[in-house]
Amino acid sequence: MAQLNGKIALVTGGSRGVGKGVVLGLAEAGATVYFTARTADQTTSSAQVNPLRCDHRKDEDVEAAFRQLIDTHQRLDILVNNVWGGYERIVENGEFSWPHPFWLQPRWRWDAMFQSGVRAHYVASQFAARLMVVRRTRLIVNISFWAAQKYLGNAAYGAAKAATDKLTADMAHELRPHNVAVVSLYPGLVRTEAVLAAAGAFDLCNSESPQFIGRAVSALAADPNVLQKSGRT
Repeated sequence: MAQLNGKIALVTGGSRGVGKGVVLGLAEAGATVYFTARTADQTTSSAQVNPLRCDHRKDEDVEAAFRQLIDTHQRLDILVNNVWGGYERIVENGEFSWPHPFWLQPRWRWDAMFQSGVRAHYVASQFAARLMVVRRTRLIVNISFWAAQKYLGNAAYGAAKAATDKLTADMAHELRPHNVAVVSLYPGLVRTEAVLAAAGAFDLCNSESPQFIGRAVSALAADPNVLQKSGRT
């Protein structure tokens, strides 16, 4: 395992699913990990893993979370933008609406993906970059998906993931002179709580554990040549 002893990491949306797996993977590698969640007050903290209550739809919550981290450590080495919206209420009024064509999609899904996803990544990265450009040699990971490159599910999903990847590429361009790397990371089918609850709908023979994603992030963070990957998926 890559060793991240002494590193400070923040994972957005880290209370469950892929985010929780990233928290565990980074902690396993020795990092001190903070994670945001709207239900952080229901989570037990430790010396190595610390929850921060935050609703990423509210900029003041994001600022407060970063202020708490800064007051304690004055720096940030790794940011993983995992928080996302739009997966909720996939079934509405007994109807599975996720694969509907765009003219039949509920408009709230577009808003959720861009507000709780793309915009949330942008805002958290703003706060993180202000810390990272001072110390240099840092990493931002945006959790994205293949929907950015091929049709998967619905048009809104593809647009939001493509926006995430474009954000990655342009942030990487602007941060390269400061030695800060930015990458998009595509998990495969992950055995999250939600996927396991609907296991009958998925073929899990080629699936990944959430913590596998965390180990991938840890390996990127420990890679001395990670800047060569910056801007890529």
